[in-house]
Amino acid sequence: MKVLKFGGTSVGSAESINSLLEILKEAYARGEKSIVVLSAMSGVTNLLAQMAEDAEQGINFTPALKALENKHFAVIKQLIKIKHQNPVFTQLKIFLNELEDLLQGIYNLRELSAQSKDLVVSYGERFSTFLVSKIAAQYFPESLFVDASSLIKTDSHFGNAKVDLPQSKQLIQTFFQQHQAHFLFVTGFIASNEQGRITTLGRGGSDYTAAIIGAALKAEAIEIWTDVDGMLTADPRLVKKAFPLPVLSYTEAMELSYFGAKVIYPPTMIPAFMEKVPIVIRNTFNPTFPGTVIQHDSGKANFPIKGISSINAISVINLSGSGMIGKAGFSGRLFSLLAHEQINIILITQSSSEHSITFAVQPADAIKAKKLIETEFELELLAKKIEPPVIEENLSVLAIVGENMKHTPGISGRLFSALGRNGINVRAIAQGSSEYNISVIISQIDLSKALNAIHDAFFTALKKTLHVFTLGTGNIGSTLFKQLVEQQDFLRDHNGIQIKVIGISNSRKMVFDPEGISVASWEEALNQQGETANLEEFIQRMQKLNLPNCIFVDNTASIEPTKHYIPIFESNISIVTCNKIANSSRYATYKHLRDTARNYGVDFLYETNVGAGLPIVRTLKDLMTSGDRILRIEAILSGTISYIFNNFTGDVSFHDVVRKAQALGYTEPDPRDDLRGTDFMRKMLILARDAGNVIEAEEVQLGTILPEACLQASTVDDFYTELQHADSYFNALKEQAQHENKTIRYIGKLENGQVTIGLELVDDQHPFFSLSGSDNIISFTTERYKERPLVVKGPGAGSEVTAGGVFADLVNAGM
Repeated sequence: MKVLKFGGTSVGSAESINSLLEILKEAYARGEKSIVVLSAMSGVTNLLAQMAEDAEQGINFTPALKALENKHFAVIKQLIKIKHQNPVFTQLKIFLNELEDLLQGIYNLRELSAQSKDLVVSYGERFSTFLVSKIAAQYFPESLFVDASSLIKTDSHFGNAKVDLPQSKQLIQTFFQQHQAHFLFVTGFIASNEQGRITTLGRGGSDYTAAIIGAALKAEAIEIWTDVDGMLTADPRLVKKAFPLPVLSYTEAMELSYFGAKVIYPPTMIPAFMEKVPIVIRNTFNPTFPGTVIQHDSGKANFPIKGISSINAISVINLSGSGMIGKAGFSGRLFSLLAHEQINIILITQSSSEHSITFAVQPADAIKAKKLIETEFELELLAKKIEPPVIEENLSVLAIVGENMKHTPGISGRLFSALGRNGINVRAIAQGSSEYNISVIISQIDLSKALNAIHDAFFTALKKTLHVFTLGTGNIGSTLFKQLVEQQDFLRDHNGIQIKVIGISNSRKMVFDPEGISVASWEEALNQQGETANLEEFIQRMQKLNLPNCIFVDNTASIEPTKHYIPIFESNISIVTCNKIANSSRYATYKHLRDTARNYGVDFLYETNVGAGLPIVRTLKDLMTSGDRILRIEAILSGTISYIFNNFTGDVSFHDVVRKAQALGYTEPDPRDDLRGTDFMRKMLILARDAGNVIEAEEVQLGTILPEACLQASTVDDFYTELQHADSYFNALKEQAQHENKTIRYIGKLENGQVTIGLELVDDQHPFFSLSGSDNIISFTTERYKERPLVVKGPGAGSEVTAGGVFADLVNAGM
């Protein structure tokens, strides 16, 4: 025998009741004996409470009463055959008349006691249970309506009565023995005291009714049918990746429920726990899904925690003072005072010195609690033995829960690492000695971000989600999107990473989608849904979304985005950039960027600042991190200049090689932008700084490639004319190289803290001699690599390799 409880949404409409009936029919066909416990129709309990309060205030309750009647009568007309409708209308009308008389009495007296309010709201369950029992009688003739107030006995604490379990158990067992032949439909939520007065069982009372009955009868299971697929790993409204848990222990379920999981009410589990009756959470609207089983032992788990629960709004009260130290009974006095006034304490934490106590309460109770403390401890406050209590508001509490936590080292570290990396400040911490629960108090504005970050940290099979905002849709930006489309399956399967592009902007338009923009159709989204681009607004909206694992990608060559790097870091957002401007500006700016990123625990990755897709910056950092000492760096870091000198052979002129390089897209529109060596200088400056040198751009000794006349030409055409005039200069250089069996290279060097860049002739013993095409190359001579330098070589130009470098940085920022 099972006890099936159906919640308000399951009886909220004719369609929902039909779904309920299908579930009952299938169980009936299998020969399963069930007892059905029902809540009021969704919204009815709140409506009844409001009607009672309106009556107390002298407000006309008749329209609401009529709406209540219409809601139930409409279901009768839809689901009960006409010939059977009359008796149902009659009984519901009797209930409605009783309710009207009661509300009229409240209206006349302008007084609403807790006892009267319980009686008013009890009609919700009576309406729905009687109605459903009569609908079911068309399929199950033995259906019987049962008012649980005759079976469940409580004290007289109206609104949240305490159940007399031994007496209720005896009454339930006797009743069900006498009615074994009937299909019973029982009112949830309502009970009665010794005088027969109606009481209610508080929030989640219908679940509690089902548990009391199921425990008394030692049922096979108590099934709670609701509108979700079970208890989930987190609140699905805040965490899209939340998924149903197949099994929980009673303890885990109670911990999750206490901290905000509203699927089941904590007291529900107590009777079931005592009798070891499993509770199953099922979905009325997805009946084939097995749901969540809550039982004595949850067994072996795939993850170190079972779930993350949260309470959206709490207030914290801080009490401190020297008079608390070693004062026996202080805490007991404090919490007894609050308990006596029905103020529920959500969380408590106390310093080991006993100098301070912090506890969390519902926001509605904060002011009352503060005044009670000030009254109770008036003498201690006057004597300055304790400080006045301080209320902190706009806070939330979240808790990670799981029995396996105590067997898994590093749980706390993983929790606080996920929070810290996303810039979420923890205001208070509490952990039970059982280690089933670690709770933290954080700012309310950070709750969604924290839940998602922690969910990613613990439920690794679901992949880590990086929320990306990209600036720039030129060659590099558009190529990056193409690579993201091609590699998304690989990233998911091999790196455990999901990349969601949330915002895209260029100089004309910007577009946002918190659920993620399809990178396969980003151009269409930008053009059709985009709004006028505004860099400051783009960054502000990124900050306001406050997403976990957030990365800003700068694929521009503009100075404007770099002005926002510091506030981006201060919002705990990592930056990936191919823009060299920030790193090659003043050294103070360079240092400030790194210090800020480090202080806020975020990444600043810029591999493409130096060698496009080559791992040059990363190699240098790895050498230094491992304790190696840099003696000398030599590098060719311009794919354009490499191409020009590699092809300046035989009878070809320097002028023709430069023209061909421009035609192939290797140079800027004005080739002098490459041949001046300024870009090369920026790369060497960044390398020198990353190697630990304090150096400014003007301290770099930058040798020239071009004669002064070429540099001073007023147009690009004039430049080419002057370049032809300089053929003799370049031919002489080429002839010298051929005569000495050497090649011409434009090389940057870092040695003894000095950077020099200039033309050199190198022989076949030099690692740069055999460089070909547009490759870049860099040689690290270190204490470990003194005899044979460490060489990194590969393509140094092109949107594919540069976008690939940005892609690699993006993935590394998410690791």
